Amino acid sequence: MFSQAPRVIYRRNQLVEVICQLRFPTILSISAHDPAEFQEAIRDVFPQYLRREDRPPLKVTPVPGQLPKVEQPRAVTNYQFSTADGRYRINLTQDFISLTCTRYACWEDFARMMDKPLASFIRLYHPAYFQRVGLRYLNAFSREALELTEVPWRDLLDPAYLGLLATEELSERAFARCTQDVDAAIPGGCRMKLHVGPGLIKRGNDTSDKEVKMIFDLDVSMAGNVPVNLAAASMQTVHTQAGAIFRDALTDTLHDAMEPEA
Repeated sequence: MFSQAPRVIYRRNQLVEVICQLRFPTILSISAHDPAEFQEAIRDVFPQYLRREDRPPLKVTPVPGQLPKVEQPRAVTNYQFSTADGRYRINLTQDFISLTCTRYACWEDFARMMDKPLASFIRLYHPAYFQRVGLRYLNAFSREALELTEVPWRDLLDPAYLGLLATEELSERAFARCTQDVDAAIPGGCRMKLHVGPGLIKRGNDTSDKEVKMIFDLDVSMAGNVPVNLAAASMQTVHTQAGAIFRDALTDTLHDAMEPEA
């Protein structure tokens, strides 16, 4: 399932969002004080600032013979720094730093936007190591946008990724739900989490898009104590693995419809 096809850039990519996240052992000083120095270091590129309090879900612990113990974990401060156009966003908490892009063009541009924030974070906060380096590509294939409205999904994605949707005996309309969720170790010391299935995409409060798209949500990560000086190399590794899986899932019909460029 790891394609060896040459890497291409799709002119009509179907990406909704791309996120790179690096998790590290908790640094309490990040939540204790607003990250003014960090902001100054990246403010020329990420001028917009927002602070919010993220409240984790309730923690429920079973207690034999009694009612479960319910705890509300402490809220986590999430600092957000965005580009003027909102295309890129850095999030910083006491546990992770991440870069999110909502209009992805290519890996080189995305990685370049992470360079300065990551270097500034390392210089100011000195993380011991990274516990997880993850890269998530959220695709939503639109047959309308790609002018493939009459083409069944089984002709667009490899059957291994579609499950029963790949069968010719049942119409797509017969399925109220058909998804595949995978969590597996893959080469390169990485792990893959993959969700594939038809669904709707909601952008903020906008619910006007009623087209059922094929959601291809791929998260590739490296875990363990990744040395700080190997963060960039780890990002490149997960990117390479994600690209191989993605290309393997596409049929030539879908590949060509997205207009690949060298």
